[in-house]
This record gives sequence, structure tokens and C-alpha cells, in this order.
Amino acid sequence: MDSVDVAVVGYGPVGMVTAALLGAAGHRVVVLERYAGLYNLPRAAIFDDETMRTFARVGIAEELLPKIHVQRNYEWRNAAGELLIEHDFAASGRSGWAEWYMMYQPELESALDERVRAAGVDVRFESPVTALTEHADHVELLTGGRRPGSVRARWVVACDGGNSFVRSALGRTMDDYGFSEPWMVCDFRFRDPAHPPAVPTARQVGDPAGPTSIISLGPAHHRFSYMLDSVEDFEVERDPGKVWARTRRWLSPDDAELIRVATYTFRSLVTDRWRVGRTLLAGDAAHQMPPFLGQGMCSGVRDAQNIAFKLDAVLRGRLGDEVLDTYQQEREPHVRAVIEKGIELGRQQTVRDPERAAERDRVLLARRAADQHPEKIAFPGLVDGLLAAASGDGRGALMAQGWVDDGTRRDRLDQVVGPGAHLLLDASRVTLDDDLVALLADAGVRVVPLHDSGAAGAAELDPGHVVDADGTHLAWLAARGVAAAAVRPDFYVFGTAADPAATDALARELAAALGAPALVTR
Repeated sequence: MDSVDVAVVGYGPVGMVTAALLGAAGHRVVVLERYAGLYNLPRAAIFDDETMRTFARVGIAEELLPKIHVQRNYEWRNAAGELLIEHDFAASGRSGWAEWYMMYQPELESALDERVRAAGVDVRFESPVTALTEHADHVELLTGGRRPGSVRARWVVACDGGNSFVRSALGRTMDDYGFSEPWMVCDFRFRDPAHPPAVPTARQVGDPAGPTSIISLGPAHHRFSYMLDSVEDFEVERDPGKVWARTRRWLSPDDAELIRVATYTFRSLVTDRWRVGRTLLAGDAAHQMPPFLGQGMCSGVRDAQNIAFKLDAVLRGRLGDEVLDTYQQEREPHVRAVIEKGIELGRQQTVRDPERAAERDRVLLARRAADQHPEKIAFPGLVDGLLAAASGDGRGALMAQGWVDDGTRRDRLDQVVGPGAHLLLDASRVTLDDDLVALLADAGVRVVPLHDSGAAGAAELDPGHVVDADGTHLAWLAARGVAAAAVRPDFYVFGTAADPAATDALARELAAALGAPALVTR
């Protein structure tokens, strides 16, 4: 029987990110995937700046950029083509990357697969999990397929999708929001990607006769999705002739090749427990959401980040496994907020009654005429969990990322300071004693004193200090009246401090929370 630290079940993007992060941290990781190879078909189409931040940490962001499309707006139109709502997205968002990317998932998975293998992870295709049994210090998994056998894992992370075998085997139930819709998804490959046809790149069409979604899948691919009256309609509507008839306003066979027609029932579900003993559920195995915000895969990647740094600390003996209970505590409120907003938008877009659709149009067109713009879509931060005890301004928020210069290079903060937690300091207001810096280093925390770009050149700084090249981080601190921010490995703010004494206390609390060896007692 093979013995590993972590068995990751499922090898979609969520499983890949989980495996890559834990493998890069030096743990023995095996992936158990039921398919014979990479799935090689698109499912997800969109990801945001926070997700790109994770991809940068994994090491694939620059590789992806030529293969993805930066989307700057998201249109909602009625059957007549009138613009009802338009959401705008920044070229550089809070996480230091564009706020919205459109992608062709097989290209993402190919890049992630390379990083997983580079991290020394054992990837086993045709290895469906058929049973799992928990013991005091491990989980035994039985696998079938091409490599039948068993694996002994200290921990299991199940990323095996909406039809998760692991979730079923654990006997978990799901909270159903009752929002369920059948859609037909049609994917196309442009014949000449250098000169693509003029097709909307992010548009929802609220036609009561047939709601439609049109989105880019990166520079060379496109997706048209059509709401069906019932799942049974798919067998008739999937006929290529019928698909081309639906898309002929935008595409013809001369423009593109039809590469896939599939049916999905969009659901809104949350599993009751995301941790059962030594097994954690992530991604669609833990929650499913409608696609109107493009947050399905993004939510799973957030799960992976949250799990990975906590499981790393547990495997190293720095933290007890009770820290893993904060995973669902932190992530579930965020997931539910995304689901509820997605349902709200979905119900608005998929009105099938012509009179109600006409009334919707009148209201939304009147708002546009009055120059009333929609509120920017925002997601909540963390409220409870692995956070500082004091509820300082910024605690639990996703930390902003800008550009810094350490005297050797100018890059985004994450790329300069590296993986792990860090403590950002306004160097003009606070410093840390060497013993506190050493204590934090033992916990894997880097102290990053920030200097104003006009105060000194990067070449004149002490080692470890950086110039806040575009002012993002010092502005974030100043806006909250604080001098320090402790940032977790998943980019969320552990806590903030306003003065030197509070900063010292925050540093000690962060070191303890992350299991500094000098503070760990067993």
C-alpha cells in the first residue's frame, strides 16, 4: 500500500491547484483521477484577478497571458438588443491583475499540469476512488480502473466535482437553494483566430423566448449557451443544424468549427459539512453555483488556497488539525454570498413571461436613462476563523496588491516577497525588533517594511525593505489608519495595527496563529 501525506481526488483546476501548492511545499501528494487523461474540454470560461493571483503563485500567469482574453465589460441586453445593464471591469484590480479573464480551460489545465508534475506530485489517471475508510491517523482509499490498489493518506482533499463520489461516500447532504435551470452549451473554435468574427465577448440576452449567453473562451474559442425548456429538449436541440441556426446571426461554418455541444443543469447547492475527519471537500464537491458571475472555478481555487496553507501547517506539526475547521467557517459565507448574487442576476436574466420581461426592461432602461449605474459586484471578506482577535479596520479583507521594488527587480508584491504569510509595515511609522523578525521567520512569515517611492531609491534600502513603487500598499494602510497589516498565505488580512505597540502584539499573535516553533507546545 502506498503511503502519502495527501491524496487529492479529482484533477480539474481545483485539484490541480491544491496538488501544486502542497507539492511545492514539499509534501508527498498523489492525485487520483478517474479519467484516462486531462479532460481536454472546456467547462469553466472565466476567472478573476484573485484567481490570477493564485495562478501567479503557482507559476503559470505569464504563460497564460497570450492565451486568455481580458474582458472589460459585461453586457445584459433584452430581446430587442437594448442595453439594460453594463458591468465594467478594471484592467488592474485589487489583486494587481485584470479583474476579468476569459479562457479556454484545456490550455489552463495543460499549464497547471506541468506545474503539478514539476512539484513532484504523483498523478494517477484511470484511478477512480471506489471506497475510503478513515482510521485514527490516516484514510485508506481503494482505487479501481487501470491501477487498482490502495493508498494510505494522512489527509484527503476531494475535488471530484458536482457528482463527487467522496461526498456521497461520506454521507453528506446538500442545501439546495432551489434554483435549477437546464442549458445547452455550444463551443466553437475560430478558423482564423488572428481575424475572428465580430461576436460579443460577454453578453447575456434576456429574451423571454429563449435566454442566451455569449462569452469569449479566449482568443481562439467562443461559447453560445441557450436556456432550454426542459432537459429532454437537448436531444433534439443538440443537432448541429439546429445549433448553427441559433448562432447564424453571429457565426457561420465558414467562421468557426463547432467542437462541442453539451447540456448542463445549473444548480445552487452547498454541502452541509466540508470536513469529515481527515477528508476535506473542495470546489464543486462542496458547493455549486449558477454561472452568471463566472465564480464557480474561482470559488474552488479559493478553497484550494485556504486548505493548502492550513494543511501545510498541520503536516509540519506547527498547528493542530482543529485549524482545518476554520476552512468551512471562512469559506461558506463567501460561497453563499456568491450563490445568492448569482441567483438574483440569473432570475433577472431568465424571465420567461413576456409581460414580466417587458416590465423588467422598462425599469432597467429607466435607470440607464437616469444615469443610474449598477453597483460594482463585490464579494465579502472573512468574518470569523483564523484571524486576529482584535477586529481592526481591514481584518479579513482581501489584501490589495501593487508593484514594489526591492533594488533587484520591480514586480508585483507577491512575486517579490514570495509565497507564505507576510507582515507589511509602513517603514515611516513602525519597525520591529530583531527578535520579533526572527520569531516571524520561524513561522514562515516575511517582514516587509514599505517605503514611499519618493523617499528613497530602492538601491539605498536595507535588505528586505521595498519601495512601494505605485503606492498601492501604503495607500491601503493609510486609508484604514493603520501602520501594519499581517497577510495570510491566501492573500487575506489576518489583522492590522495602528501603532508600534499594537504592531508588536500583532506580530506575536500572527506567529502563534501560524505555529512558530518557539511558541508551539505539545
